[in-house]
Amino acid sequence: MRDPRCVAIIQARMGSTRFPGKVLADIHGKPMLAWVVERARHAVSLDEVIVATSIEEGDQPIVDLCQERVYPCCRGNMSDVLDRYHHCADEFGVEVVIRLTADCPLIDPGLIDQTVSAFLEADPAVAFATNRLTWDRTYPIGLDVEVCSKEALDAAWQEAELQHQREHVMPFLYENPERFPILELRSDTDYSDLRWTVDRQADLRLVREIV
Repeated sequence: MRDPRCVAIIQARMGSTRFPGKVLADIHGKPMLAWVVERARHAVSLDEVIVATSIEEGDQPIVDLCQERVYPCCRGNMSDVLDRYHHCADEFGVEVVIRLTADCPLIDPGLIDQTVSAFLEADPAVAFATNRLTWDRTYPIGLDVEVCSKEALDAAWQEAELQHQREHVMPFLYENPERFPILELRSDTDYSDLRWTVDRQADLRLVREIV
């Protein structure tokens, strides 16, 4: 039996309210989005890494970067990110969806592999696996990995009606655990107080120091 096609889809947009253009902010000579893509590519469990941005004109610089660096890229709805993921997954023949975000330049490829492996090896099978749940996390903010089957993504796309479910892609799944069995990876030590994502200029300064 062949392994399913596991693909990371990185959502990226230029129009952050708190920090516009942050996904292309320079981190020691390389745009932040490039850090995310290239670190994710070190995950051996992934067949491909794709950038998913919007059809808005303001996101053209993301498309330009992807073309320049030969990153696979798809475009879709600005606010309905669930629809964007669904469109991207259809376009690229994805069977297992790994959701990453472009503001996490320190994403850990080893942790991606652990989460994907846990999803694939779960017995009984699960529909959704993650190393973070909004109400219960042990890993630093900025190492978030979410994995689901294409079938689960299809169901969410068809049925999710609330704005936060469309905007954040996966909530419909973990808000309905009776339908979509969940597996959560937990760290032996609680690092949930650490913040390694980039939402503000101060976050970017910290990441630059770490790099």
